[in-house]
Amino acid sequence: MSTQLENIYNFLRLSDSIATAGQPVESQFTDIKAAGYEVVVNLVPTSTSAITNEQTIVEDLGMKYVHIPVIWEKPTLEDIERFFKIMQANADKNIFVHCAMNMRVSAFMYLYRIIHEHINTEEAKQDLQKIWQPNETWQQFIEKVIEHYQK
Repeated sequence: MSTQLENIYNFLRLSDSIATAGQPVESQFTDIKAAGYEVVVNLVPTSTSAITNEQTIVEDLGMKYVHIPVIWEKPTLEDIERFFKIMQANADKNIFVHCAMNMRVSAFMYLYRIIHEHINTEEAKQDLQKIWQPNETWQQFIEKVIEHYQK
């Protein structure tokens, strides 16, 4: 594991193929590429993106870039469904997922891991809580998604 990646805000490696973090600075995308990541998924809304040319930076390094702008105060089922599809379509690749602070991402990854990877809920929750304790909006969203997928 490159110690360079650990310098990215709230960096968390979830598996051999998936890592999450807050917003990397421009130079850190080179470290992400060097660590073997092939896909970068960004959940930061365009209006609040810290790096306006992130897609160009990522693609110029030879990585695939996916942007799913998730509004902090209003995550939707459509957002999570798009995220699930991207994660499944790239399951054979090394994926780096980020948002502004790794809060959106940690909630999305918690849901992906329990719904699609069938990871133990408590194990997934421990990783979520390494980043934060979801607020009321996000806790309700998590419960809504779980209920939706239990149907």
